[in-house]
Amino acid sequence: METRVCRLHDKHDLRVETETIAEPAHDQVLVAIGAGGICGSDLHYFHDGGFGPVRIREPIILGHEVAGTVLAVGPDVTGLDAGDRVAINPSRPCNTCKYCLEGLFNHCLNMRFYGSAIRFPHEQGAFRDRIISEAFRCEKIRPSTSLAEAACAEPLAVCLHARSQAGALKGKRVLITGAGPIGALCAAVAKEDGAAEIVITGLQEKPLAVAREMGATSTINVAHDNTLISAYTADKGYFDVAFECSAAGPAIRMAIECVRPCGIIVQVGVTGDIALPINAIAAKEITLRGTHRFYAEYSRAVRLIDSGKIDVRPIITDTFPLEMAQAAFETAGDRTRSVKVQLTFE
Repeated sequence: METRVCRLHDKHDLRVETETIAEPAHDQVLVAIGAGGICGSDLHYFHDGGFGPVRIREPIILGHEVAGTVLAVGPDVTGLDAGDRVAINPSRPCNTCKYCLEGLFNHCLNMRFYGSAIRFPHEQGAFRDRIISEAFRCEKIRPSTSLAEAACAEPLAVCLHARSQAGALKGKRVLITGAGPIGALCAAVAKEDGAAEIVITGLQEKPLAVAREMGATSTINVAHDNTLISAYTADKGYFDVAFECSAAGPAIRMAIECVRPCGIIVQVGVTGDIALPINAIAAKEITLRGTHRFYAEYSRAVRLIDSGKIDVRPIITDTFPLEMAQAAFETAGDRTRSVKVQLTFE
């Protein structure tokens, strides 16, 4: 059987190619991918050839935010049948390293993650018409949930794990810096957890409008007027929690200025080395926490989407067929007109 794949050979060298796919093994399923979201990491590979120390060293099939329809199941698979519609978890921890044995599966030393160049040979991704997946990765969805919605489970899981780093948000005042897909979904999970106030900052009107649809109580375009944020810096700060989703130096410093003493900043966005105002962090006794991917949150994300408790449709601003992958990636990199761009497959 042959399948089309979306393979990156070098910066901006994205090709739709064909390769042969096998039949599913005893614990695997064959899935026809229906929708796949372009992530920020995909864009870094496309535009920059990688991010930080992670570089593309061989051609790689991109994509890890996907959902599709089961076409066939291996002989030992239970709970899944041909025709089931599923979201596919891109993570496959080893379950044997010291961190897996401690339950820290997202820190697995031998993690396999779709479309990642961290390992070599690279872990090939899921932007393809057909994929063989382990059955345990697949989360069934209801007929009323679109594959486009289900494909948003992965970025939503990232935000759910970030929320777990912040603790309960009920009644809290929350700042989100960065209004891309992750920032908008952080607004959604903050709203779902009962945050009293959710302020999100960004540089473009389109994503800020989407953030309002996703749960932000107010937005600030810091490119137009960064004086509005000053109201939140008085008396050592205003917000109980900040989710820093931009990885931009000015935004990180803004979060530190706007969080009240003993507040929490969850660093969601990733970048290279950056200077931090350590004195301010120490003087205000701010807790700065990292967040990395997810594990159990993936299933929770699918359930939140499938139940309608979180509506992800506002973030899906553009959809392109696989044969227009180049245009899709160019659009995804333009925050003046897009938030989440997805590919569709045969």
